[in-house]
Amino acid sequence: ALQARGCRVQIWTAHYDAARCFAETRRLAVRQAGGWLPRSLWGRGHALCAALRMAFVALYILLLSGEQVDAFVCQQVSACIPVLRLARTRKKVLFYCHFPDQLLTKRESLLKRIYRLPLDWLEEYTTGKADCIVVNSKFTASVFKDTFKSLSHINPDVLYPSLNISSFEAVVPADIADVIPKKKKFLFLSINRYERKKNLVLALEALHDLQGRLDFHQWNEVHLVMAGGYDKRVQENVEHYEELRRLAAKLSVNEHVTFLRSFSDEQKISLFSNSVCVLYTPSNEHFGIVPLEAMYMRCPVIAVNSGGPLESVLHNVTGFLCDPLPTQFSEAMEKIVRDPLLKDTMGAAGRARVMEKFSSEAFTEQLYQYICRLTQ
Repeated sequence: ALQARGCRVQIWTAHYDAARCFAETRRLAVRQAGGWLPRSLWGRGHALCAALRMAFVALYILLLSGEQVDAFVCQQVSACIPVLRLARTRKKVLFYCHFPDQLLTKRESLLKRIYRLPLDWLEEYTTGKADCIVVNSKFTASVFKDTFKSLSHINPDVLYPSLNISSFEAVVPADIADVIPKKKKFLFLSINRYERKKNLVLALEALHDLQGRLDFHQWNEVHLVMAGGYDKRVQENVEHYEELRRLAAKLSVNEHVTFLRSFSDEQKISLFSNSVCVLYTPSNEHFGIVPLEAMYMRCPVIAVNSGGPLESVLHNVTGFLCDPLPTQFSEAMEKIVRDPLLKDTMGAAGRARVMEKFSSEAFTEQLYQYICRLTQ
């Protein structure tokens, strides 16, 4: 977005894998520092390690990179912000808060609660050191106020994520004949990382419930593709992928499900184009880019009625907002099966909504204005 407005942009991170990142990053200068630092300590302490890695990246930029910078934009991990403020010539920092990290972890033991105390304090303290704070949804803004009590005087602006529409138009769809079985008229699609918090179980249970709502012929035309980000280095990805496969077999829907790991952009475009509906199962999602992608590709969305989808999906217009219950999801899925015209009407409404409210032009202009104010 900023590069499109003539800014010179560099991305700094501890680890970058072009094969697993957004395609747009391949057109930017991406630098790495601190990749040798551990992501965890024997499978634990991920938050601590993430904070240390980002603090190291910030130190490297200031002391060793030789780069001339006008402003910094940080997201997700705030630990680097006080370090960046140590620059010899003070540069301002914009922090894009996706969601408070302290709410993304469970505290099941006393030891875990003790471990999190300094990290929670550090997150709140370092977040408050930013010169400008923006969030990705009104939902996240409300959570920000409720979580960071000492920052109650800050009212973060909402900067909705957007789609790089040109990248969608430039992608040549891939042949996915080997992914979708033949003679499947009603293809449902779930796109999310293989993480338990994404509640992918809901999609499988809804599919199982849908079977009881349809006759034999209709059921044989139904198929679900579970496409998700997968990293074999991440233990949860590996474990949850196998858990979902076992659940599909237990529910006797495995013949109607395809599991796809770490798909390409070309495959994603083809999946959207061939699907009658997208199932988006996380509860209290901070924003969620998948519903925007689906709506732009004229695909209705069935999502949980909490978090970001309340701001992106229009109930009964661009899709359905449901309680996170298999019966409610399957009821919405049944409507799509019994009235195929919903795919066209809701799909057209979804495309129009994305173009009106979540365009890359609106995102670019808003972000550019923030940077201009910070550098004046």
